[in-house]
Amino acid sequence: MSTLGRLYRGETHIDFVGNRNRGFTFSGIVVAASLISIIFFGFNVGVDFEGGTVIEMENPATAQLSDVRDALSDLGFSNAKVQTRGEGVRIQTEQLSSTEEQAVVEAVAAVVGEDPNEASRQTVGPTFGRQVAESAIRALVIFLIVVGFYISIRLEWKMALAGMLALGHDLVFTAGIYSIVGFEVSPATVIAILTILGYSLYDTVVVFDKVLENVKERGERHTISAIVNMSMNQVFMRSINTSLTSLLPIGSLLFVGSFLLGATTLKEFALALFIGVFAGTYSSIFVAAPVLARWKEREDQWQRVRRRVERKGSEDEFAVTHGQAGISHQTIATQTGATPRPPKRRRKKR
Repeated sequence: MSTLGRLYRGETHIDFVGNRNRGFTFSGIVVAASLISIIFFGFNVGVDFEGGTVIEMENPATAQLSDVRDALSDLGFSNAKVQTRGEGVRIQTEQLSSTEEQAVVEAVAAVVGEDPNEASRQTVGPTFGRQVAESAIRALVIFLIVVGFYISIRLEWKMALAGMLALGHDLVFTAGIYSIVGFEVSPATVIAILTILGYSLYDTVVVFDKVLENVKERGERHTISAIVNMSMNQVFMRSINTSLTSLLPIGSLLFVGSFLLGATTLKEFALALFIGVFAGTYSSIFVAAPVLARWKEREDQWQRVRRRVERKGSEDEFAVTHGQAGISHQTIATQTGATPRPPKRRRKKR
């Protein structure tokens, strides 16, 4: 039977819980690197957040960005951000007066060979940027409170905490990528991040719902680690399919629309979505479910179940972990080295 076929039928034997330390180590490294970059390097914040003046124009002379920066330095604006924007240039500075703005437009137009009247100008005050940032933070906090409360009622509070932990992992991972690479953070980025939060939790809730279903059916016969393993293997292909069907259109927006067709306004939105969907899929499989298993293993109920399973031998544990319920004692002894106890002999009545 092919591996792909087993994946589609949920018959894989991947030990997610047993390999959780590898996933935790990788996630720890990624989160630590992201936090270090955020703390020491910060973000490339767009004009909508910090305020300022943005000037965009075409570059028919194909001038180098260094030439544009030199022209701005001569005017005393050496701290201005100069970037390519499609086939043109984009200059972002602190908020300028009308006289300063006109001087910058004329200086840059002379370098790039463009008519100053064709330049696009935008000025955003710091008050507006502060309002955008406050609204984004408020929306995030409300979202986390409402969703955490719902998961606690619909599933259980430990699942809500595990889901929030995975969600925090996705936020830090996405923010870290933006900080390390220097992508601009705009309102479109915030909208995309709020979107991926819902996606990440959706994938996690699907896994947890399957865990609860298997707990009701097998909770008295198998350990929580075995049940989480079985549940993960059963929904693993579903998670992959969901991710692929989401990443393909997002990838089209990002690579085809933004880079090939020049629709640069889509890049800020699609980039955060692409990173977030990938991180959300990873965290639901390698963070949320293993963390839940580790927490619930310490509960008295699951400690008693583990002791009961260990007394009975390895049959139930092996069967659930490998998807072979009903396997015989002889097969278990052959494949695992476990030796089943001989049946008790009944004494004959005299």
